[in-house]
Amino acid sequence: MAIRIKLESTETELFCSSKWWGDPDLPADMEYPTALAEEDGETFDYPLTFICQIDCEDIAPFDPEGKLPHQGMFYIFAGLDEYLGYDSPWHNGKGEWARKQVVVKYTKAINFETFRAAQLVDEDDQPLTQPALKMTFEACEDGADGTRLLGKPLNPAVLEALPDYVNFLQIDSNTAGLRFADDGQLNLLYKASDLAAGKWKIIKGFMA
Repeated sequence: MAIRIKLESTETELFCSSKWWGDPDLPADMEYPTALAEEDGETFDYPLTFICQIDCEDIAPFDPEGKLPHQGMFYIFAGLDEYLGYDSPWHNGKGEWARKQVVVKYTKAINFETFRAAQLVDEDDQPLTQPALKMTFEACEDGADGTRLLGKPLNPAVLEALPDYVNFLQIDSNTAGLRFADDGQLNLLYKASDLAAGKWKIIKGFMA
């Protein structure tokens, strides 16, 4: 069984809730992830795009096998700016993405008192992030199209290239303003043993 992700606009405050885009609500000791970029011969750390945060209690009813935690919060980031129409210091195309271009963070407990929104703003203090969308979930088939957790990648080329891996998140083109090449998908994958052991840092990105 896989878990389909559904998105909708909302005026509700989504602090510490499941949301797509917006700003991540991070524990005080969790840093916003960056990756090394280069421009005009100089290297610097550049923030990854915040994709979503998932309150694991929301997905628990659709994960009877317990493949994912049922408490705590996932945070998912990737080098996606170019697919939202923004300038990007990287080009992440088809195939396996470079290390650190996809980051998953996890915290075991959500604390409304100590978590804070990690806001990215420009030099005029204007937000650099997309408006937050409410996330809801429903069960779907393992090989379903669309944006979802778990199941098998829609494109068989993903597992042909990474046969020892299992799908964690599939992001479909045209999801919330994204435009991938050839209307493809970005899959975030773990080795089955790492997924079972909760080794969330060891993630691969593959665009097909």
